[in-house]
Amino acid sequence: MALRNTRVVLLMAAVVALAGCDSIGNPFPSLSGPSSSTYAGSQPPRLGSTYFEPSGVSPGSPTGTYVGQKVGSFREELTQLQNAIRDQNTQLQTVRNKTIQDSQAYHENVAGMNARLQVGTTPGNPILMNRWEQAQAQLNTINDDIILMNQLAAQISTNSAMANYLLDSVRASFSLAGAVDEDHRQLRVLEDETQQTVVLIERLLNELSQDVARQQQYVSNEKQNLNTLSLAIKNGQLYGTSFANRPILGGPQMAGMPYGTGYGAATLSPGFAGGQPLVMIRFDRGSVDYETALHEAVNNALIRMPGAGFQVVAVGPAVNAVGQPSSNTAQARLYAERVVRSLQGMGVNPNKVFLAATTSPAVQYPEVHVFVQ
Repeated sequence: MALRNTRVVLLMAAVVALAGCDSIGNPFPSLSGPSSSTYAGSQPPRLGSTYFEPSGVSPGSPTGTYVGQKVGSFREELTQLQNAIRDQNTQLQTVRNKTIQDSQAYHENVAGMNARLQVGTTPGNPILMNRWEQAQAQLNTINDDIILMNQLAAQISTNSAMANYLLDSVRASFSLAGAVDEDHRQLRVLEDETQQTVVLIERLLNELSQDVARQQQYVSNEKQNLNTLSLAIKNGQLYGTSFANRPILGGPQMAGMPYGTGYGAATLSPGFAGGQPLVMIRFDRGSVDYETALHEAVNNALIRMPGAGFQVVAVGPAVNAVGQPSSNTAQARLYAERVVRSLQGMGVNPNKVFLAATTSPAVQYPEVHVFVQ
């Protein structure tokens, strides 16, 4: 009902948006509500599945020489090191299983909220708000799993340094005097097994580092998605995933636009000075529900123009009904700042959003126009 009450603003904006985009050769779909293509959220990344089991240490016989004693000492150190790797491998599998379970619980919760929003619900539904808070706590738990992975990686790094030191020591023992042939044979076996352990630890570290990097990016994306989901719950309609998850939004930074006094090149992007807006919002009442239509319009724009930025222009009346300067000009700027915050809450890169202001004798109420650039 709220969206229907603002049809004069948003539906007219849709027609104007289409005409404006046609004029630059990039037609956008009409603002007809969320499309099914925006429903899918990002899935948890696949974790590594390798089970890192050391091959073991071959037994040896004492030779009675000094080098033989060193071989025995090296063999004990390698055995302790491999036992530590086995323990850390067990910890890794435990953390992986926990992370998978935590991610599944989180996504089941989010999927339930998305399904309810897809069919529509009351704005600010308290049940969904409670589930959103639960999802935020679940995401924090997944972040705690990443901390456990980092702590484990630090322990494995220490063992990696020890393994490389042990390998250097074994190789240096070949040059010691007083060795017999059996000493060198056992040293060669020990060198091979130590080298295999070094390689195993490096593979373990690499796979764990990849798991950590993917999980960190995943949590970062989901934080943005939760921000967008909170807007959807507030309005009772599904938006989709955050625009921050689009890799193309991390493009070159551009300078923000200053406030101005007209539609000249000093305040609007030269390519859109005098052009038609993608979205036009008229704030002719205390509460205007614009975020659903804004999200869909921006989503369609980014599909057509992946590197697009957005210029938000506050348009205030030049004079009021009695011919005096209107206070609605300042109010229009406040509404424009609200629209900017909405865009940022939807995940649009702040460096891709530019703010400007103007006045127009053709408007009676404060308006905000959003241009694609």
